[in-house]
Amino acid sequence: MLRRRLNQLCGGDEKRVDSRTIYVGRRPCPDTEAFIPSKFCDNRIVSSKYTVWNFLPKNLFEQFRRIANFYFLIIFLVQVIVDTPTSPVTSGLPLFFVITVTAIKQGYEDWLRHKADYEVNKYPVTVLEDGRPVKKESERIKVGDVVEVVEDEIFPCDLILLQSSREDDTCFVTTASLDGESNHKTHYTVPDTEKDLQALSATIECEQPQPDLYKFVGRMHIYKAEQEPAVRSLGPENLLLKGATLKNTKKINGVAVYTGMETKMALNYQGKSQKRSAVEKSINAFLLVYLCILISKAVVCTTLKYVWQSKEGQDEPWYNQKTQKEKDTNMYLKMFTDFLSFMVLFNFIIPVSMYVTVEMQKFLGSFFITWDKDFFDPEIQEGALVNTSDLNEELGQVEYVFTDKTGTLTQNNMEFIECCIDGFQYRPRDEVDGFTVTDGPVNKLQQKAGLEKEELFLRALCLCHTVQVKEDGAETLRDQVDGIDGMFSQPEEERCFIASSPDEIALVEGAMRYGFTFLGLESKNMKIRNRQNDVEEYKLLHVLNFDPVRRRMSVIVQTKSGETLLFCKGADSSIFPRVKPEEVDRIRLHVERNATEGYRTLCVAYKQLSAEEYAMADAGLKEARLALQDREEKLMAMYNQVETSMSLIGATAVEDRLQEEAAETMEALQGAGIKVWVLTGDKMETAKSTCYACRLFQRGTELLELTVRTLEDARLKREDKLLELLRDYHRRAVLDAPPIKAGVTRSWSTANQEYGFIIDGATLSLLMNPPRDTDASLYRSLFLQICQNSTAVLCCRMAPLQKAQIVKMVKCSKGSPITLSIGDGANDVSMILEAHVGIGIKGKEGRQAVRNSDYAIPKLKHLKKLLLAHGHLYYVRIAHLVQYFFYKNLCFILPQFLYQFFCGYSQQPLYDAAYLTMYNICFTSMPILAYSLLEQHISIEILLDNATLYREIAKNATLRWRPFLYWTVLGIFQGLLFFFGVRFLFSNPALQDNGQVFGNWSYGTIVFTVLVFTVTLKLALDTHHWTWINHFVIWGSLAFYVFFSFFWGGIIWPFLKQQRLYFVFANMLSSVSAWLVIIILILLSLLPEILLVVLRKPRGPHSRQVYFSLPYFLLDFSILLYPSYSPCFTYSSVVLSSYTVS
Repeated sequence: MLRRRLNQLCGGDEKRVDSRTIYVGRRPCPDTEAFIPSKFCDNRIVSSKYTVWNFLPKNLFEQFRRIANFYFLIIFLVQVIVDTPTSPVTSGLPLFFVITVTAIKQGYEDWLRHKADYEVNKYPVTVLEDGRPVKKESERIKVGDVVEVVEDEIFPCDLILLQSSREDDTCFVTTASLDGESNHKTHYTVPDTEKDLQALSATIECEQPQPDLYKFVGRMHIYKAEQEPAVRSLGPENLLLKGATLKNTKKINGVAVYTGMETKMALNYQGKSQKRSAVEKSINAFLLVYLCILISKAVVCTTLKYVWQSKEGQDEPWYNQKTQKEKDTNMYLKMFTDFLSFMVLFNFIIPVSMYVTVEMQKFLGSFFITWDKDFFDPEIQEGALVNTSDLNEELGQVEYVFTDKTGTLTQNNMEFIECCIDGFQYRPRDEVDGFTVTDGPVNKLQQKAGLEKEELFLRALCLCHTVQVKEDGAETLRDQVDGIDGMFSQPEEERCFIASSPDEIALVEGAMRYGFTFLGLESKNMKIRNRQNDVEEYKLLHVLNFDPVRRRMSVIVQTKSGETLLFCKGADSSIFPRVKPEEVDRIRLHVERNATEGYRTLCVAYKQLSAEEYAMADAGLKEARLALQDREEKLMAMYNQVETSMSLIGATAVEDRLQEEAAETMEALQGAGIKVWVLTGDKMETAKSTCYACRLFQRGTELLELTVRTLEDARLKREDKLLELLRDYHRRAVLDAPPIKAGVTRSWSTANQEYGFIIDGATLSLLMNPPRDTDASLYRSLFLQICQNSTAVLCCRMAPLQKAQIVKMVKCSKGSPITLSIGDGANDVSMILEAHVGIGIKGKEGRQAVRNSDYAIPKLKHLKKLLLAHGHLYYVRIAHLVQYFFYKNLCFILPQFLYQFFCGYSQQPLYDAAYLTMYNICFTSMPILAYSLLEQHISIEILLDNATLYREIAKNATLRWRPFLYWTVLGIFQGLLFFFGVRFLFSNPALQDNGQVFGNWSYGTIVFTVLVFTVTLKLALDTHHWTWINHFVIWGSLAFYVFFSFFWGGIIWPFLKQQRLYFVFANMLSSVSAWLVIIILILLSLLPEILLVVLRKPRGPHSRQVYFSLPYFLLDFSILLYPSYSPCFTYSSVVLSSYTVS
């Protein structure tokens, strides 16, 4: 909404057209008739939600949209306006506390966003004005300004690169904050621009802002005196995105094309919205039920009151004559006032204090995540962080996990493992003790390829890449390597490489280990040092860049002797069809074995070009690169034409190291019934290898691929091919698949075919936005059903906003499953904000993900304990808290309702006002709070070892209507027993030794005593994990009630007009009959629960566990608060025994 408002204010007119015209330097061009500067957004970033002026009304409006808050506000107003039996303080004070605490918390969070915006908007930048550098604040940049950026600075807006300090007119950037890739990407200046930018006269025509990071279409008109304007095409390689960082380039100059909220980074930012847990929604549903019960009670009592008063003599008895004012009051107004009075009298059935307790439980409970020593990472010296305590229980309800790849599943650290040359495998001896095996002709005596093939392969690794050597040099370290044929052992310097892909650096470093070192690129000349320590020089003629459709890249180089060579590397499926079949057989086994081991495999081929072949290729490539229309298609055709009839040399295996325990964590999540989706901006091959390594894809998993490559079909349009593939995959994965039995995990269902689904960003765009004449819902429905029936889903080449779209689509699907997103970079912020629960990893790519997340953990492996242990326990605790609160308040107010039948519906309270106020605040609040913080129905060790236990609480199992009905029936049973049990006692007129009878306040006090003891002991029966805190609050609460009753009734209080309980409690306890009834009623009330515990058979060995502990005063206080936080007590000396109660 904010973005739309900004567009209306700042640039509404431009939305009418599909392109914008920008004047470089905001100067008019010579041949333009009139210079009318267009209106564009300024460069301010706004991510905050409130301002000083709207915070109070907006925040209050949002808080009172909650049913509970609005209800308690109405009750409070009724108590203030109408003469009711209870004081307004009883409902006003808890409401004020909840509103104030929530407002302070939300205000603080928004203040942090304001602070972050201020830092970004006031960041100093350099703008060229009249050829002179001028310092400005970032928010003052306008579209058309020429901005200067130096090395390691972040681009303040989206820029078109005009000038670079590098000789080859390129610059290097990292886009970790945008797409998660920390590798260096190469960008190019616009050809034919003036060296003196003050003399440059040009306009840029480009598309309107759109969020796709990988797409940009535009052209630049360069005007020179007495010459036709030169037109140069602009693409993504010329665009420098806001949020990216300049690397290995001293300085660049660029013109601002998109600013502020129109930059691609801002368009990919998902605004932060208020997240609500499933428990809160269940509370609202239960609240409506109890609200209906409350209204029904008030209606019944109001109706019966007037029915009873309609009898002669009942409306105005002789001892209670009406005043004239009462006689003149309108009948219907009096009925309405009575109805409101009954509502207030029975209002305690709605537990206002529950919201205070829930807030305290969430706030205090979040500290246990922070304190958990298992989450502490010695590498960064940090533990877990809780940014939002409102979602603790949601961690126990997760059904889908959406994870980033780079930096989350992997360390983004590629390592060269081995290579295969002409069918023979080579591994560095320092890793496998010189072990050399062959995948090829095992009957040959020789165990290595020929020397010529070895050197050709290593030259290919040194030349076929886009790697650059860092200019400022790195420290020289000695690296002893064992070489092929024993010739490569020599000291080498540790070189610092930068590249757009980490596997390219791994291959160049792998070649170094075998004696061939890449020295760098100077003026289109590539230099390498061979194993004889001689420097070889090659002229770089063309680079045929990698793209996801071809899945390969090539270089054309020229040797000093004049030979022209093409070196090509790529995926096996892309290279094998372009080489001789007999060469494929020698390499295929090696590639397939490495792929199943989770390594990233690349095949290497070469071709010698004749002079005629190169001339044709050179002319075709130059013509395609100058094309303004269909440039990509023309380049693709030329690439395919050149990369044919090659000779296969060998293959490589590179490993992207996984995060610690990444595979085990993914297996545990899948064992818990959680679906895992990998959403990454990385290439498909790399991501697929990672999925295999993480065991998301198994060896027998059939992969269903929906990518740009699979949509290529000469017979059909892309939209038709997409629909055809979707229907085919839907038939195989959904229609033909046997039904999955509930609770059956992957290990037990190997007889069924498992499917893995792969989709890329371009195909997802087509799927989410199909042509107008097609049914968009059909595409999405088929896609979603295929994904839901797949064991794992991989989405590659995803823009940040696309990640959020995927999460939103699943979140809004049938059943509204609970989603969790986890990532470590700013490119993951959108999906983290979109999911029900967002988790940031404290990785190497900044802290944007951590700041915007609900929870932050140091490593991916900590996700297992966070969900399976913390999440499971938090959900069970808060579910019990909610059900218990409704139960104890029903027990509390039902006798009050029944009492109206015996007091002429006069709104006479059964309990004293002190008891009404103190029941939820003091007498019964602390035991349930301690229970909701410390309870462990199953130990953490068992929860971690048995991931399937997580399924038992899935889909809000404990807060469904069946358990709610059980608690409600139990409350009704006990409420009836309390009231009529005490009434049976009062059938004896003389209950005291002196023959005096008990009054109505004694009646209410006995009922209240039975009530307090019963609901407290009920919680004691439900407690499986006893600590000294549980003992203290449970027995302490009962002792406090007895002490308070003696104290309150034993003193004459001067500020009270009526002392209803004066010596009532002491007199009550002087009666043996009262003692007997209290004990019997407590036992009868708890009998069903006791029988249930005794007779119910445990479902498994983990159903109930009781722990006995040593004296806790021997431990420090942090252990006292939570002695069991680590698998089944970190402090093992504390636990004496653990046994199962049957």
